[in-house]
Order: sequence, then structure tokens, then C-alpha cells
Amino acid sequence: MIAMSVLLMLVVSLWMAAALIGLVFKLTFALIGGLFSVVGAVLGMLFGGLALLVMAPLVALALLPFCLPVMLLVAVVWAIARTARRPAGPAPAR
Repeated sequence: MIAMSVLLMLVVSLWMAAALIGLVFKLTFALIGGLFSVVGAVLGMLFGGLALLVMAPLVALALLPFCLPVMLLVAVVWAIARTARRPAGPAPAR
């Protein structure tokens, strides 16, 4: 019976040691993967921002024919509203 318990303790201790080694590997690769993920996110934001700075004016110019009628309509409405809100001239003297 003592031999069986010693053998069981040996197997369980080897199992626990292997689990501890697996835990160390898992934590190490998780930290390295997280670091690569952060570096990739920063590089993605950098290159995405640069691409946005380059492409945004080109997209705005490409969309100008579609937006021009709306912009002209807004300008006409603004001009009408501005002329309608002008203060009245001085009252005539009696």
C-alpha cells in the first residue's frame, strides 16, 4: 500500500511539474503575443492615419460633383435667411 501511494505521489508530482511548465509557457507566449498585438495595433493606426491623410482630399474631390448641388442649395437658403434677418433701417423722423 505504501508503494502504491509513493507511486501515486510520484505520478501526481510529475503531472503538477508538467502543468507548471505548461503554465509558464502559456504565460510567456501570451505576453509575447500581447506585445506583438500592441505593436501591430500601433503600426496599423500609424499607416491607417497616413493613408487617411493621403486619401481624404482625393475622396473629397471625387465626391464634389455629388455634393455641389446640396452645397449650392444650402448657400441659397443661407443667403435668403440672412437677407430676411437684416435689421430695419432707421425710422423716419416725424
